[in-house]
Amino acid sequence: MLSSIFINDAGFANKAKTILSPNFDGRPNKSNISLIVIHNISLPPGIYEGNNIIDLFTNKLNADGHEYFQSIKNLKVSAHFLIRRDGSLFQFVSCLDRAWHAGDSSWNEISNCNDFSVGIELEGSDYDAFEAKQYSCLEELILCLINKYPIKDIAGHSDIAPSRKTDPGPYFEWDKIKNCFDQLIQKG
Repeated sequence: MLSSIFINDAGFANKAKTILSPNFDGRPNKSNISLIVIHNISLPPGIYEGNNIIDLFTNKLNADGHEYFQSIKNLKVSAHFLIRRDGSLFQFVSCLDRAWHAGDSSWNEISNCNDFSVGIELEGSDYDAFEAKQYSCLEELILCLINKYPIKDIAGHSDIAPSRKTDPGPYFEWDKIKNCFDQLIQKG
């Protein structure tokens, strides 16, 4: 499968709607982008659509909009990408910069996964299946990232922070992105 998504030299995807988040900083090494981390998110939990995720990543979430928002009102978080339920793609941070998506994390005995990963949020939860359009967009995006950067692994948030995170959750079907793993193996 060829991807119709490509990443330009500034680290932005051509097919993504760009909404810049202030929640990022510089990577210690821009050429060391070797991990893709897959997450799920819904705000409030289990509720899809609306702008709450975008508002969270841009520090505009109305803390009075839902009782759950009181518990996250001071968070400064972001991800590189968000794939909505309809398969639409948003980008908040350049791939060359460090988005704040992984938190306290470790992969292959290297801590601080934000330093060397690209974070992809899927609009969803641990309690619902993801949509076919999300998998299609995710596969294209991963293939694009594999071709642009020295990606070596794909992991879930639960893999890099197992004591505190469960996403992308039990309904995420890893076999639906099997082609991406095959590309990683071929890449060596």
